[in-house]
Amino acid sequence: MRRASSKLLSQIRKPHPRIPLSLSTRDFSVPSLNSPPKPLLESAPASQSSRFSTSNSNRFPPQNLSAHDLLNPFSQDAPQMSSRQRRIKEKSELEEAFEAAESLDEMLAAFKEMEASFDEKDLALACLKIGLKLDRDADDPEKTLSFAQRALRIFDENEADSGKKMSLPIAMTLHLLGSSSFGLKRFSESLGYLSRANRVLSKIEGESCYNADQVLPILHAVRFELFNVKTAMGRREEAILDLRKALEIKEMIFDEDSKELGNANRDVAEAYVAVLNFKEALPFCEKAVEIHKAHFGNNSVEVAYDRRVLGVIYTGLEEHDRALEQNQLSRKVLKKWGRGADLLRAEIDAANMQIALGRYEDAINTLKGVVPQTEQESEERATVFTSMAKALCNQEKFVDAKKCLEIACGILEKKERSSPLAVVEAYMEITTQYETMNEFETAISLLKKALAMLEKLPQEQHSVGSVSARIGWLLLLTGKVEEAIPYLEDAAERLKESFGLKHFSVGYVYNNLGAAYMELDRPQSAAQTFAYAKEIMDVSLGPHHADSIEACQNLSKAYAAMGSYPLAMNFQEKVVEGWEGHGPSAEDELKEAIQVLEQLKLKASTLVSETLMSAMPHPDENGDGSLENSHSAISTIKR
Repeated sequence: MRRASSKLLSQIRKPHPRIPLSLSTRDFSVPSLNSPPKPLLESAPASQSSRFSTSNSNRFPPQNLSAHDLLNPFSQDAPQMSSRQRRIKEKSELEEAFEAAESLDEMLAAFKEMEASFDEKDLALACLKIGLKLDRDADDPEKTLSFAQRALRIFDENEADSGKKMSLPIAMTLHLLGSSSFGLKRFSESLGYLSRANRVLSKIEGESCYNADQVLPILHAVRFELFNVKTAMGRREEAILDLRKALEIKEMIFDEDSKELGNANRDVAEAYVAVLNFKEALPFCEKAVEIHKAHFGNNSVEVAYDRRVLGVIYTGLEEHDRALEQNQLSRKVLKKWGRGADLLRAEIDAANMQIALGRYEDAINTLKGVVPQTEQESEERATVFTSMAKALCNQEKFVDAKKCLEIACGILEKKERSSPLAVVEAYMEITTQYETMNEFETAISLLKKALAMLEKLPQEQHSVGSVSARIGWLLLLTGKVEEAIPYLEDAAERLKESFGLKHFSVGYVYNNLGAAYMELDRPQSAAQTFAYAKEIMDVSLGPHHADSIEACQNLSKAYAAMGSYPLAMNFQEKVVEGWEGHGPSAEDELKEAIQVLEQLKLKASTLVSETLMSAMPHPDENGDGSLENSHSAISTIKR
């Protein structure tokens, strides 16, 4: 993530491949507390820059001074300046020195002089300027934070004392505080500052004293920063809403065919890809292609980047032929423009698409051609061998596949400190190959290693839930049920925070957790957990999805284990209805579901009979040995 100053200090229309909008302190010229808010974004030379504490009336000389006196204010014949006038002049000179300062050291020296002459209430804007300069230079995040906090405190006190609103400078200060806190990994504090900034800006967005060009750039910067913070906190679905809002703001600022909007649409598409929501990602990526084609041409690098993302989206939608087509178009352009690193990654993507299409030999040949282009101990080479192993696994050449994975792991172990996140992602992919070969212990060991690395990365806490879920599932699969439960329980809580309560990934974890409870003969806990899973699956996937039907089936089994056969039959009937809706493709599943339902009915009937029999008294219980009273008891039960 770029720092706050980069957003606030660079030109607003300066393009950037990842950050949709940038702002400028040249545009955010800091005003005087006594001046109206209108000039806030007005760019001016240092000699015309706004002042911090002197009003306009104080800048004019007394009416009785002559032109000679104006040119020579300290001449022998000039009237003696009053102490008040002298203080005003000294303050003006200090302001000018601060405004003229270019380096951080010059600014700090000028500010130190100002502290001795100015009241604290007049230093807020100077503190904000220094904070922005510190942030831009990445000099000292703690120091940046301290100046921003001081500025905010003064602004708040001034508003409370005078009732005079300084909304835009306050919003800028809150944005700086949010960015600095994010840089220090203080995500909760950052979220608080940015949320307040968003509220302030939302209130003044329509006020007549501010133009849209003043408010919208800062509002965009705040929304984009909220996206980064929420993503780091694992609140990824919620974060995408902020990114989409940032895109909407950008659409108000730029022309509809501007390259900045093309990049912003691609950013949104990539954000959806990150949460595996390929359907939502598709229209944004297609829009990016359309804009970049119009702006740069079909054979531009920007369009090639868009097509690479589009290929990933089609892969996620299991439209592998279309994915490979986009990849080929992208590679052609990247090769033409000599983008070696990007081309290398695109060729690895192509091999993975060929594997998805079952073209394993083609994939292996593609990867063999890529190997010589990679450095001996590079992450790219590890990725190539991982993909090679995937192709070999699909051909059931497990010995060769394991050799490839060992080479990849050997490279990655040396990169754990320098590139922890890239290594974790690689380990996650490698574990899937070991799972394919039933090497579960090796897979679990690698996942635990990845989990330990992720726990040291505050901005990747959302990934911890996904890794915990996989560890729990593999432990359950290998019969280590008690060890699996804490991993699954932790995963459920983390994934709810990351993706929301109704995300399908949470449903899968609850399904596995319910299975673990069943293994430990805890059907009541299992039933409750399966009920959560079914509710989530029905919302996220639809009640007729195969996984939703499976959750319903598990719920039926849990109630059956508890002896609650009426409830078990009720859910099993829904399972039968679900598979009937799938037609001939689910014929086997339907037969099995009907068979289970018949068994439940038989067990329920048997239970009723046993209950009736247990309620009937034996003949000798009547005292006289007759059957008369027992017949009476049976008729009572039937009634």
